[in-house]
Amino acid sequence: MTTPAGSAETNLPRTGPSGFDDRRPPERELLDDCVHCGFCLPTCPTYQLWGEEMDSPRGRIYLMDLVEKGEIGLSGPVTEHIDRCLGCMACVTACPSGVQYDRLLESVRPQIERNVERETSDRLFRNAIFALFPYKRRLRAAALPGALYQKMRKVPAIAKLAEKLPGRFAAMESLLPPVSVREAFAKLPAYTPAVGERRARVALLSGCVQDVFFHRVNEATVRVLAAEGCDVLVPAGQGCCGALELHAGREDSALARARREIAIYERLDVDHVVTNVAGCGSSMKEYGHLLSDDPEWAERAAAFSARVRDVHEVLADLEPRAPRHPFRGRVAYHDACHLGHAQKVRAQPRAVLRSIPELQLVDLPEAELCCGSAGIYNMVMPEAAGDLGARKAANVRSVEPDVIVTANPGCLLQIGKHLNAGDSTDPIPLLHPVQLLDASIRGIPVPRS
Repeated sequence: MTTPAGSAETNLPRTGPSGFDDRRPPERELLDDCVHCGFCLPTCPTYQLWGEEMDSPRGRIYLMDLVEKGEIGLSGPVTEHIDRCLGCMACVTACPSGVQYDRLLESVRPQIERNVERETSDRLFRNAIFALFPYKRRLRAAALPGALYQKMRKVPAIAKLAEKLPGRFAAMESLLPPVSVREAFAKLPAYTPAVGERRARVALLSGCVQDVFFHRVNEATVRVLAAEGCDVLVPAGQGCCGALELHAGREDSALARARREIAIYERLDVDHVVTNVAGCGSSMKEYGHLLSDDPEWAERAAAFSARVRDVHEVLADLEPRAPRHPFRGRVAYHDACHLGHAQKVRAQPRAVLRSIPELQLVDLPEAELCCGSAGIYNMVMPEAAGDLGARKAANVRSVEPDVIVTANPGCLLQIGKHLNAGDSTDPIPLLHPVQLLDASIRGIPVPRS
């Protein structure tokens, strides 16, 4: 068994009978729920790639069980196979026994981050990611050289050098979104009134990566919500929700961000806190669980999570009021894992898209399989992510869409990278569903991105 970059070879001393420390270890009851039936195997991306039992959900649960019993330590093979997991939660959807693999993974990854010494190169690479992506100001500062680099990237000599970058750095370079300095520094209005009679009052999470590199999606979200009768607030001072860190096991910093967001939003008199990013929404809906053992924050976190809604949930609950112009074309919808599997929001995006006249909505083959984005996965595990991205791109091509839509920025970048590779002349547009709805309501051509 090979150990990828980042896995320590030696077991660390244990703190007691269990190989886990005593801070939120996996619960014995949850481990025992798995009956190892195998229904999860066809939906697990890494098992589909390698056919390796320990790279399946039931195999990883078996490893967790051995650590909990003190029979093995966290480092070495355990870290290797947990790191290989995308955290897509397709297994949670597939499991007939109701195994809460999401809860188990959520408890084990922080254990690894606290107790396993990663290789220096892996630790530095991960630290660099988290020193940039959760910080809106740093992302905006990076947008300036990023825009310049993308112009220079068209020079053959620069492109040739970029192709020689080593694995992880090549993955990061290939996933750079189209950088617009104007978009990166644009700001959403603090308040946008409802068009016509007000039907709801909502607050929008603008996000970090989303607001800097996908600001156009946020603008479309505000316009659509207002057109459907929502007052839209975008509170000042909001920042990263902590999702990226949470999914990578960086629990302390993720929970600090959660507390800050709760404190900002709980002061607002709104019906819902709305997010248009699948990963952000899944984490924000979990604040109540994540802070349940914090006496000061447990009740506040639960109240906050109860108000969180994905934008498609809000729009689907509101009967369409704004007139729609037709879109005559085939639209392929990709279920972002943290929307479909984690939040169980599947019907609502499809209902929102079907409200557009003449639109032909098509689902993808192997829709349950992750595209390989998965937070930071496509940067730290580029080979596996590349295989999954190519597989997803092939499934997209098979339905011959005019437009692809999905509700997560990472998915947009990952699918775009593999779908339009080598075909820059006429790439298939990749959009967030609200961008398509926004174009229909406004009666304008569908944007290219």
